[in-house]
Amino acid sequence: MKKEPLVILTGPTAVGKTRLSIALAKTIGGEIISADSMQIYKHMDIGSAKIRPGEMQGVPHYLVDELEPFEEFHVVRFQQMAKEAIAKIQNHGHIPILVGGTGFYIQSIVGDVDFTENKAGPHRQELERLAAEKGARALHEELRKVDGASADAIHENNVKRVIRALEFYRITGKKISEHNEEQRAKESPYNYAYFVLNDDRARLYARIEQRIDEMLADGLLEEVIRLKEMGCQRGMVSMQGLGYKEMLAYLDGEYTFQEAVEILKRDTRHFAKRQITWFKRERDVIWMNKDEYGYEDERILEAIVGVLKEKEIIR
Repeated sequence: MKKEPLVILTGPTAVGKTRLSIALAKTIGGEIISADSMQIYKHMDIGSAKIRPGEMQGVPHYLVDELEPFEEFHVVRFQQMAKEAIAKIQNHGHIPILVGGTGFYIQSIVGDVDFTENKAGPHRQELERLAAEKGARALHEELRKVDGASADAIHENNVKRVIRALEFYRITGKKISEHNEEQRAKESPYNYAYFVLNDDRARLYARIEQRIDEMLADGLLEEVIRLKEMGCQRGMVSMQGLGYKEMLAYLDGEYTFQEAVEILKRDTRHFAKRQITWFKRERDVIWMNKDEYGYEDERILEAIVGVLKEKEIIR
């Protein structure tokens, strides 16, 4: 049975995925699915670096501006919504292009990861209480005792994923790291090409700082104030995004404004580094290092199209 085509364009934050993805979609007859944990939310435009309608150039986008900030969004829901979008794009006779930097989301589609054992169980409330009472570090140490590989892979501040890993172990008696490796080893249901756009680390970090300065100039703080007035609080999934949690901490008097900005820049650099580490672990990844193409999108696009023809994803 012939596999359906799928193109992935990912890379660290601020590397330039959005502009290249539009050019790619127009070249190959593609439609774009956002593989981003924040752009799904309405009213959260600046901090998520969301593509604006005027920038889409007529290319359909999915999983952008679809949920309210009060709704929970996680990998299981992403997988469900992304599969629905893929089916629509296929019905249009077009090629689905996954674009974004959330590696776990991309893996859930490429590997068709089975999340049936990841549904909320009886241990979740207890683990959430432990996190609230003893803090993220104590919870992370609990994970390290039973699943060192997951503890190494999941940052202690990512409380949601730490809880999921501990809960999985308590329910199944298996390490979620081993389960994920089993899922990763499965054959993909797609004929896919997985491109990672990358840049020199110093240039990437400079671009991150520039982007944050632009976000602040465009009204990031004002956007967060409006969200807070709507009732959005720091404990909500949507408010855990970079830019939002730091500005909320400033508004709550935890930091000065300058401290909040410096923490945001530092944590975004660390996030980009973790993204690159994730993509290095993935199978069949094609690295598109911008310096090797003279920082010319046209040359990068030409190379991508060449690979897609080789893989018979396009003719």
